[in-house]
Amino acid sequence: MNNDSSIVQIAAILREEADRLGPGARLPSSREIMRRHNVSPVTVSRAIGQLAAEGRVVTRPGSGAFVTGRAGRAQDVPDLSWQTVALGDRVVDEGPVSVLLGAAPEGVVPLTGGYLRPGLRPDKQLAAAAARAVRRPDAWAMPPLTGLRELRRWFATQAGGDVTDADALVVSGGQAALTHAFRALAAPGTPVLVETPTYPGALSAAKAAGLRATAVPMDRDGVRPELLAEAFAVTGARVFFCQPTLHNPTGATLPPERREQVLEVARAAGAFVVEDDFARYLTPQPPASLASMDRHGTVVHIVSLTKILSPSMRVAAVIARGPAAHRLRASQLVESFFVARPLQETALEFVGSPAWRRHLAAVHAEIATRRDALAAALAERMPEAEPHLLPAGGMHLWVRLPADVDETALVEAARRNGVLVSPGRLYYPSEPPGPRMRLTHMAAAHVSELREGVRRLAEAMAAVTG
Repeated sequence: MNNDSSIVQIAAILREEADRLGPGARLPSSREIMRRHNVSPVTVSRAIGQLAAEGRVVTRPGSGAFVTGRAGRAQDVPDLSWQTVALGDRVVDEGPVSVLLGAAPEGVVPLTGGYLRPGLRPDKQLAAAAARAVRRPDAWAMPPLTGLRELRRWFATQAGGDVTDADALVVSGGQAALTHAFRALAAPGTPVLVETPTYPGALSAAKAAGLRATAVPMDRDGVRPELLAEAFAVTGARVFFCQPTLHNPTGATLPPERREQVLEVARAAGAFVVEDDFARYLTPQPPASLASMDRHGTVVHIVSLTKILSPSMRVAAVIARGPAAHRLRASQLVESFFVARPLQETALEFVGSPAWRRHLAAVHAEIATRRDALAAALAERMPEAEPHLLPAGGMHLWVRLPADVDETALVEAARRNGVLVSPGRLYYPSEPPGPRMRLTHMAAAHVSELREGVRRLAEAMAAVTG
């Protein structure tokens, strides 16, 4: 059976099983379905997903799929179409973000993702830090609205230069920081300049804020200052979003002289630079931040602990000065008041302990090993797929594919063959220049699984191009 017909047949079998078992019953496990019908884990996952989309089953991670009470009774579904008129045409596009956050089904190799996998996270050390944190006398009291002063001071020191704790605001993760920054710094309907390609979560946050993302080209050293100046002049934009260190997805890092040029261009345009320093802790020797070089309040600096620690460590800082800082604090206050104090206390405990430095060293070593393994596997099995560069850290390689490759078909063929990759089109605010992929080396269980993922991807490439 081909994959598509297998999915249809397994979905039909599971519908009958759901009707027979009745509401509340648990469907057979994925392993059992695979054994009974001799199909792949991807086929089972998609068949169950189809039933979930129909409302016949609900999936509970770690427990399985359960028959809903509404299975087979589509006539009982209320008509909610009136909401389309009431909501209007303002749409929040969560698609790119949900793709990046999705978990790989069992048996599928993840070459996509943005967080440390279990085993690389310092879970035990974080638990110990949390236990110490909640024993503090004021652990459950309301924190200062801008964040614990000691934590703000730590973030300020990390940013460098003459940044102080008074310049820092603690927020709930880097994505929330982006949302606050876009809403605070630009009015709906105005343009925001972004590197191209760029982080899809930033594009989604800008769109949700009502902003129009305008692309500024990059090269191997990052954004091109002369084209940034031209973009400011043509669009009248007053905000430029960038990731100057280990840019996502390309891995480019702006050299010092170009950092100075970017700041000069922004100052001449009377514009803000939103510096997303998401990868500061994913490289052994991060360069000086734009914030540390700024003397005019041009830079709004964002740095987070989520990437280096855990998806649930939703603690980040926004560093800004002047009226922009006031507006950012007001945005945080009216939207979510403050970040939960126990989480702030835990973060402070951890970064102040010896476990922090040990963890950084371990992650940096693992990044280097996995990056080199991924590059070697690509060179061996997919020499036609060319990495943009070999970055000094981070979690990804940005890969250019031959011009005649159908990127969408390749991503789908790879998924059917048991490997997940990020399509390049997600990273462009406008038309992409050609087929690309972002390949993550930190999501696989180990290096051998990483190599297996490349092998499966190479098979998919051969199927698409053959």
